Amino acid sequence: MTDPAPTDRGAKIMSVVRVSSGNFLEMYDFFVFGYYAGAIGKTFFPTGSEYAQLMAAFMTFGAGFLMRPMGAVVLGTYIDHHGRRAGLLLTLVLMAIGTLSIALVPGYETLGLLAPAIVVVGRLIQGFSAGVELGGVSVYLAEIATPGHKGFYVSWQSGSQQVAVVVVALLGLALSKIIPPADMFDWGWRIPLLVGCLIIPLIFILRRSLQETEEFTQRKASASHPTPLQILQSLVRNWRIVLVGMMMVTMTTVSFYFITAYTPTFGREVLKLSADDGFLVTVCIGLSNLFWLPFMGAVSDRVGRRPILIVFTVLMFLSAYPVLYWLVSAPSFTRLLVVELWLSFLYGSYNGAMVVALTEVIPPHVRTAGFSVAYSLATALFGGFTPAVATYLIEATGDRAIAGLWLMAAAACGLIAALVAWRPGFAHEAATTVAPITNRSAP
Repeated sequence: MTDPAPTDRGAKIMSVVRVSSGNFLEMYDFFVFGYYAGAIGKTFFPTGSEYAQLMAAFMTFGAGFLMRPMGAVVLGTYIDHHGRRAGLLLTLVLMAIGTLSIALVPGYETLGLLAPAIVVVGRLIQGFSAGVELGGVSVYLAEIATPGHKGFYVSWQSGSQQVAVVVVALLGLALSKIIPPADMFDWGWRIPLLVGCLIIPLIFILRRSLQETEEFTQRKASASHPTPLQILQSLVRNWRIVLVGMMMVTMTTVSFYFITAYTPTFGREVLKLSADDGFLVTVCIGLSNLFWLPFMGAVSDRVGRRPILIVFTVLMFLSAYPVLYWLVSAPSFTRLLVVELWLSFLYGSYNGAMVVALTEVIPPHVRTAGFSVAYSLATALFGGFTPAVATYLIEATGDRAIAGLWLMAAAACGLIAALVAWRPGFAHEAATTVAPITNRSAP
């Protein structure tokens, strides 16, 4: 018998902490990989060219995102059928396997081609797990939220990522003071990954105590609860909703990976600032995101999701390239901080409304799978490869601000999605396309 969902404020706060903890670990591992891409590239992909090594590392980083759509479909269907709690425990186990495989495997000099192969497999497992982690967490938070506060609750899915950004950046800053740069490049980069491994048992204990959401429990008990096959059929029928959701997420995922995972590398390799500058800016970005996400999530509960999505996609489209051009014209710690804080404001404000909006656009009985597919496709096709795309564009054009065009394209996708998702008839169209499956499940 499933316990009822928590109702008092203290229990709900603990539920938010428990469910977001795994999201923290997932982002923690991803950021470590992105922050130390240069060292990982040298360890596992020694080519003699720093550019080639960095690109190999970033492509491996991006490869994990290619598994997200598959994880979204397989694990999302599992969660929509078996429950939020069971699925979130499964994703944590898979995440742990991927993390250990990267943290502990020896380098190319020891294992040869087997070393990069194991690292790629580890990233693929992480990506498979991550394909549904964000969706599972967001849906769980949406379903336990108190009336009128859904935007605030769901924003903590992204908030947990910002805690990971701050923790990894602070750890990197501390290690840079303790370990010489050469040693950090050779073996010190493994320390943050090993720290992540030590966190896994604590998070598993936290997640084991999660209660199933009342909304899912009631739907599970009803005669109309869909089977896994019917969930997959409904996803196919709702491809337009998934496509709009994917476009909505593109603005989030591209801007997020640019201002977090890519910032230390951008500061060090492109702007020629110190590693400490990049890490310190990243700490500030994480704290800035952590403020704007719940704040604007709460604002969206009052003014609606659509106005916020439109305003901040337009601001990103108009300002992304100009602010980066201003930065690269005279690189400095101050300019990097100002530009990244501005992009953080745009990202945090947009995403605070976007994530909860996506849970509202997707039909309830395929909510986890639909959310996860939309999110994972956007991340796989666009966001996850942002560091690699930025690196390539700068190398190919010589324009160090060229990544601003990539951000502008992402903003255009978000704007189009916001205009389409709330157009007259779209919500009715969504309801109509899921009705046949729900009806066939009835006795």
